[in-house]
Amino acid sequence: MTDLNEMQKRVDDYISQFKAGYFSPLGQLARLTEEVGELAREINHTHGEKQKKSTEDDKALEEELGDVLFVLISLANSLDIDLSESFNLTMDKFTTRDHFRFERVDGHHSTEPN
Repeated sequence: MTDLNEMQKRVDDYISQFKAGYFSPLGQLARLTEEVGELAREINHTHGEKQKKSTEDDKALEEELGDVLFVLISLANSLDIDLSESFNLTMDKFTTRDHFRFERVDGHHSTEPN
């Protein structure tokens, strides 16, 4: 299993070999939006109503998710953000603030703890 810090280092090692380095944050956001669009298109083809044209190549969802992840990691690296810390902050938010937001397997679903 690869952890987020290792992934961020691998992406940084890759990008660091090029003179241009990281794209601007706004450029990376545009690229991230593009990659998410490609992921959405592929999900729509495999799980939605829109059939793929016979001339379109098959792309694996794993590949599209990987593209999104690579660009997201690049964006985080360029902004000097530790994605492990970001993930932990988000999980803390979900496990505290949103703990009773959705109906749980144990049947609890109120917004207030019992």
